[in-house]
Order: sequence, then C-alpha cells, then structure tokens
Amino acid sequence: MGKIIDGKALSQKIFEDIKKEHDKIKEKVGRSAGLAVIIVGENAASQVYVRNKIRACEKVGFYSETIRLPEDITQEELLCKIRKLNENKKIDGILVQLPLPKHIDELKVINEIASSKDVDGFHTENIGKMMIGDKTGFLPCTPYGIMQMFEEYGIELSGKDAVIVGRSNIVGKPLALLLIQSGATVQVCNSKTKNLSEKLQKADIVVAAVGVPKLIKGRDIKENAVVIDVGINRVDGKLCGDVDFDEIFEKASFITPVPGENL
Repeated sequence: MGKIIDGKALSQKIFEDIKKEHDKIKEKVGRSAGLAVIIVGENAASQVYVRNKIRACEKVGFYSETIRLPEDITQEELLCKIRKLNENKKIDGILVQLPLPKHIDELKVINEIASSKDVDGFHTENIGKMMIGDKTGFLPCTPYGIMQMFEEYGIELSGKDAVIVGRSNIVGKPLALLLIQSGATVQVCNSKTKNLSEKLQKADIVVAAVGVPKLIKGRDIKENAVVIDVGINRVDGKLCGDVDFDEIFEKASFITPVPGENL
C-alpha cells in the first residue's frame, strides 16, 4: 500500500521556515520583501492563481501588489510596466501570470524582467544557470517543490530510473534537469509517446504532468514506484489527476493525491 505524500503539511512547514527567515531579514534591513504580480486580462484560472500568490505573501509577511492590465494592452506598454518594476526598490520579485494574450510575445516579456527579480525562474539566464547546476539563480516553482518532496520523504534519486510524462517549460523540462543533476536517469515522454506503458513499467519514479485525466493506470506502474501527479483536470465536475489514484495507490511506495497540494 502506498504512502501518501502530504504536500499540505510540507508546504505549511516551508511557509513557517520562510516566515522565520523573513522576520530576521526584515529586522535587519528595515522593510518587508516585496512581490509584484502582473495579470493581463480576465482569465478565470489566472485570477485564482494570482489570489493564491497574494495570500501566500500575506501568510509570510511579504509586501505585495497586484497590477491588473487590460487584455488589449500593447506589448510595449507591458514591457514599460516591467522596466519600472525592475527599478522599484520596494519590489524584490516580479511574476507575470501566464498565459498572456496571443498578441504578446511571452518570452520577450519574461526576459524583460530583471533576472535577479525573476522569482518564477523562467528568464533565460535563470534557465541557463539551472542547466549547469549554478544555484545562484531561481528555479521554476513546481519542479523545485517536487524536489523538496523527494528530500523531505527521504526518496533516493541517484541511480534511479525516472519517467516524466509532460514536456512543458514549466514542469517537465526543468524537472528533468534537476533529476539528472541528482543522479537519476531520466526519460521525458508525452501523451503521444509510443510504448508509453512499457517505459513507465520500468520506472522507479514517475511524474505525471501532461494534463490528460487518468492517463496512467495501475498496469502501467511497477511495484513500489514513486508516483508524483502534477496534473489537475476536471471530469464530471470533479478534480482528478493524470494518474488513476485508486488503481495505483496499492502498488506505489509513495504517491501524491489530487486534489492535494503538490507545492
């Protein structure tokens, strides 16, 4: 029977650690850390994500501000807003909520953020640092959270075979780099990968981040595999992951539930 990885308990512990560290820094420098979140348009999911980020700031005592911009803002106007935030000494981190409207070049916008304030870890400079194992840059949040889970639960990575289902720039690709740096042998697959089940059956560690409800079944997983489900899908009004939890729970050594809190 699998042991459930409790992301909520781990995130609470991380919040407490950050608050303690922040309180010390605040006393030393005389101000709170500041986060600016930019949201363009009225995307409902983005609104929820932004609210959660602001709530997280409040929880640890950070200063935060939300900059809401219209859907039809020009790219240059958005870049100008970012340049001003780069110069704002009250702001230590800048997040641009994705996705952006189609007429805006996301990569150009991300790279306009000062790399030292790119707390999402998407700037090409921070991606480059991650590639070579330079720990002075920022890491993308979800892959970093997954690595924290492995550490917290004492899950050995060195010498293990890992399969990541999902190749996004936000989860799949950066997580592959972090696992490789930890000594794992990694395959990055997607929903169209041939013989996916065969590859999964050989994996000690499976990470699902592809956005296909219950794509991975019990027959796809070997006994005692570690299964991390990052997918969030809605089926018949209910949330579910990319993994069929009920089928896999008995076989996995560790598993994350959805809905849960995978940091």
